[in-house]
Amino acid sequence: MADALRIDERDDRIVATLDRPEVRNAIDQAMVDELHALCERLERSPRLLILHGAGGVFASGADIAQLRDRTSADARQSINATVFDRIRRLPMPVIAAVDGYALGGGAELAYAADIRIGTDRVRFGNPETGLGIIAAAGATWRLPEIVGHARASELLLTGRVIDGPEALMWGLLSALHAPDDLLPAAHALADRIAANDARATELTKRLLLTASAEHLALVGEIQAELFDSDEKRRRMTAFLERKKSR
Repeated sequence: MADALRIDERDDRIVATLDRPEVRNAIDQAMVDELHALCERLERSPRLLILHGAGGVFASGADIAQLRDRTSADARQSINATVFDRIRRLPMPVIAAVDGYALGGGAELAYAADIRIGTDRVRFGNPETGLGIIAAAGATWRLPEIVGHARASELLLTGRVIDGPEALMWGLLSALHAPDDLLPAAHALADRIAANDARATELTKRLLLTASAEHLALVGEIQAELFDSDEKRRRMTAFLERKKSR
């Protein structure tokens, strides 16, 4: 059986391409298992992650044939929610390069990324209520954080699908690119992130995921660690020397 993910591994990043084009990259149990295995590697050896879909589609959603046969016991295991939460909490940033359909579980996978870029061809939507279920893998809590409560309510309660320009206007995407430029644009973002101090990047992401009530207590401790680092002194010295030479 072919792998559901195609992995391109580099020193500072991994590109994971959802690769089930015959079913528009629908997320089945095999893909979930491979995403867990990928997360285990990135938790052990933190690197940037770029998520991408084969065949001009990000992910058309969960595999409905499998979903139809799942029971209440399966629902309580939160199969997709668990792996998407693991992706959300990876130590280093996650970039979703979204083209074509990102529906249902596919949309929720994109919502779990730190940064989302896309194309005009993007189609975001959560049609779950039309199938007699709810969007239970992150949409009801991540989407309001991204686009606000009112817009999230509209998408989740109506099942409406939005295109790339509307997703950009709403802030669901941070940039639009031509399809052929999408993956290079994701790498350009990754290059900018990788040029920064890895530990400072990791700790910034940690703070972005920290509840506001805990934020104040934690931010001082994190900054204290960085203030004493050799990398901070090296980078600031280089900055001052560049400024002096102008």
